[in-house]
Amino acid sequence: MLLGFNPDSPIEGRRVVVTGIGATTCAGSGTQALWQALLSGATPDDRHVPTFDSSHLGGSKELRRLDPFTLFALAAADEAWTQSGLTSKFANAASIIATGIGGLQSLTDQFGVLNERGASRVSPFLIPMMMPNAAAAAVSMRFGTRGPCETITTACAAGTHAIGYAARLVASGRVDVAVAGGAEAVITPISLAGFGNMTALSTSGLSRPFDTDRDGFVMGEGAGVLVLESFEHAVARGATVLAEIRGAGSTADAHHLTAPDPEGTGAIDCIRLTLRDAQLDPSEIDHVNAHGTSTPLNDRAEGQAISHVFGERRPPVTSIKGYLGHSLAAAGALEAVASVLTLQHQLIPVTLGTTIIDPEIDVDVVLGVARPYEILNIISNSFGFGGHNGCLAISQPR
Repeated sequence: MLLGFNPDSPIEGRRVVVTGIGATTCAGSGTQALWQALLSGATPDDRHVPTFDSSHLGGSKELRRLDPFTLFALAAADEAWTQSGLTSKFANAASIIATGIGGLQSLTDQFGVLNERGASRVSPFLIPMMMPNAAAAAVSMRFGTRGPCETITTACAAGTHAIGYAARLVASGRVDVAVAGGAEAVITPISLAGFGNMTALSTSGLSRPFDTDRDGFVMGEGAGVLVLESFEHAVARGATVLAEIRGAGSTADAHHLTAPDPEGTGAIDCIRLTLRDAQLDPSEIDHVNAHGTSTPLNDRAEGQAISHVFGERRPPVTSIKGYLGHSLAAAGALEAVASVLTLQHQLIPVTLGTTIIDPEIDVDVVLGVARPYEILNIISNSFGFGGHNGCLAISQPR
């Protein structure tokens, strides 16, 4: 870390742009599949990532030694890197990939082996498969990035925090390029039992953000990755600039381990910090990509925060968790990807699954059909267990 470099300070220095995006979701592999799914008007029955051809990512033996969360991250990063047009190896770059839990599927599988067949049969690859930093390391090795290679684990805010931190690395001049995002694959019996027993999951099996009948979130899995680089570096090599990371914010509720501050105080501070960081006025925000988990407390607190910051202007709000479910640390990264797609298409996806907005939530949630809209600046919110808050300001390139 650079002397005096504060990851919570404003993004000062070089402009940071997005030159590649990638996604692995229940809609399939790729950002095009994600965008089409968000516009489909239908919600999926299964929010697992379907089997996809990963042969371009390595040999069969190598790929078997990756937990699904690492494979998802690698696939999304490969798509983003390819779109960016960067060369296959680029040393002056960072790999910042977030996860909330890491290789839980591998750990669960090997517990079964331990109990049924004994300690000697536990895979020697268990530790590198389960460790949370495996995805960041795999991305670094694939693209030869030799700058910071780090993992952020701040629950459901981690993907957003990873992108914000990576943007600061680029802005400060520490690296010219950063591969940043989040990945998660924890739809397992133990995680479903844990989240279910703490009453966080929907008992109806429906994700309906901000709806009057919302009753908890639906688990999802996947990965979202952005390639960030300095504006000067992108222009010098003739890259196509997709969007700009204008600002980022990070705060804490300091309230409760799992419940948000009911007044939305930490979220309010985070959005305001992001706006100040981006040098944008609330009136300049054209759309909010909400955290919108479909839980009673989170949606109410986030609604209060959005209303408090934006007042009567009420920018259109959507939550893509109505389709994807909640993929924990991957959520914010996927929402950043969706925000870039929204800027490109000038179209705000509908909040799928939602029909009647809770009367206590006074925000303009996009319902029914996608909304064409002139969009220059987007705020993307992420809030996690532990009171972690993260926001990004994602804009049309200036």
